[in-house]
Amino acid sequence: MIETIRVELGNRSYPIHIGSGTLAGGDLFLAPLEPTEVLILTNETIAPLYLAQIRANFTKKSCHNLILPDGEAHKNLETLEHILTFMLERGFKRGALLVALGGGVIGDLGGFAASCYQRGISYIQVPTTLLAQVDSSVGGKTAVNHRLGKNMIGAFHQPSAVITDTKTLTTLPDRELRAGIAEIIKYGLIRDFPLFEWLESNIDNLLGRDSYTLKTAISLSCKNKAEVVASDEKEENIRATLNFGHTFGHAIETALGYGTWLHGEAVALGMCMATRLSYAIGSLTMEEVVRVESLLRRADLPIVPPEGLSEDALLTVMKSDKKNVDDRIRLVLLESLGSARVTTDYPHEKLADAIKNGSVS
Repeated sequence: MIETIRVELGNRSYPIHIGSGTLAGGDLFLAPLEPTEVLILTNETIAPLYLAQIRANFTKKSCHNLILPDGEAHKNLETLEHILTFMLERGFKRGALLVALGGGVIGDLGGFAASCYQRGISYIQVPTTLLAQVDSSVGGKTAVNHRLGKNMIGAFHQPSAVITDTKTLTTLPDRELRAGIAEIIKYGLIRDFPLFEWLESNIDNLLGRDSYTLKTAISLSCKNKAEVVASDEKEENIRATLNFGHTFGHAIETALGYGTWLHGEAVALGMCMATRLSYAIGSLTMEEVVRVESLLRRADLPIVPPEGLSEDALLTVMKSDKKNVDDRIRLVLLESLGSARVTTDYPHEKLADAIKNGSVS
């Protein structure tokens, strides 16, 4: 059974289809679009697994595929130029459709290429990792990395649809699964305390890839994301709370080198740092901090900095974050479990302590 959640954005509204076997969705990919030609963008890991299934949906269309190297290290301007050149050389028109088949890197690259090509063409997100299914495929944020910062070059460009097939998670490595769970935990911490409690009861089933538990987690996450995006598409207020743990996390990824840690792993540690800072300024109790760290530890996610991660290096990267205001590092902190706020109002020394200190539990 396919569940459909809508992201309500007026004439840019679109569906999120979640189910088992949706890669063979046929009309899910074509209606209401009538593309002049199709580009399926994927990577070397995903292509042998799912490319043929996606191509089968476009037998009556001029369909091309471009297979990229896998990994965060390739999410850059050079790869973006390669995608655009591929489309230009084949004469793609403004009525073309780009299908982004893969995880967050392919989704971000494909979405950004679609936003740039002839000032914008349609694209569909087909996320194959848990992290992409619950977060990056929804909301229209597209970008590439720069050596000076993650996602510093990009655009808002909403997809025409998100098509999630839970069967793709059967081939997902355990480490990638855990990275996706970090983003699900995030929703529980910032706005959906019942989800956080549900995760405490169901984390073992989630790690065990129980199909019902996975679909439930994906659905609840997408509903949260859809509600936030519908109310604040361009991140002018409430959508910024979705960056909980990300300012720390992006800095960790940049400082360690893209691809050393997975995005979800860096966000997990970033959420711990933000939680500790929330406690330090009196918003959380120690019991709540322990509860957060306990859930992340049960998900086998990092909660302490790796050896050699310099506090100064992390702060330097954080100071260049695009979300900062008046040279103050803007952070998402917790007011309680299930409620968050965006602020620059915290003592600098407490920020430094939250970065360098280890687990409290």
